[in-house]
Amino acid sequence: MFIHKINEDLSLKLIDLRDSKSVFELTDKSREHLREWLPWLDVTTKLEDTTEFIKGSMKGFAENKSLTSVILFKGEIVGIAGYNNINWSNKTAYIGYWLGKGYQGHGIMTAVAKTLTDYAFDELGLNKVEIRAAVGNKKSRAIPERLNYVNEGCIRQAEWLYDHYVDHVVYGMLAEEWKGK
Repeated sequence: MFIHKINEDLSLKLIDLRDSKSVFELTDKSREHLREWLPWLDVTTKLEDTTEFIKGSMKGFAENKSLTSVILFKGEIVGIAGYNNINWSNKTAYIGYWLGKGYQGHGIMTAVAKTLTDYAFDELGLNKVEIRAAVGNKKSRAIPERLNYVNEGCIRQAEWLYDHYVDHVVYGMLAEEWKGK
């Protein structure tokens, strides 16, 4: 089992099927909170939906195309983070993340995003890491901004969010920039 300890309270663990119930319960408890910015809540309505997501995540990891981990805070699953996609030909990883309701404001996601950025450059040998967030999602955008990612621009109508499109801000970090920090 892959576990990466970030600090005394915080770790990342490669997601597996044993996490299905905990992840689904966190999703269900956080449904309204998450729905504001995540488009998949209406199709994740039962435990089996989360199990299928985890199976897909495990397949992506086995094929070296993605990496999905649960975020453990004081031993409890509080969210999901990882590389939604790894583009090996361009040596780029795309970080995605979410935290359950009530876990924001503890520096959890900034520490997680920093760790994933370190891992992408130091362990995977990638050249670039991107984080994309909806223009209006100030909490999510604050994470790459705190880590000094470069705002590379806006993709118009990048995502369909239930009944409307949202624009995404693209943040990027290059290996040479990160190592200079």
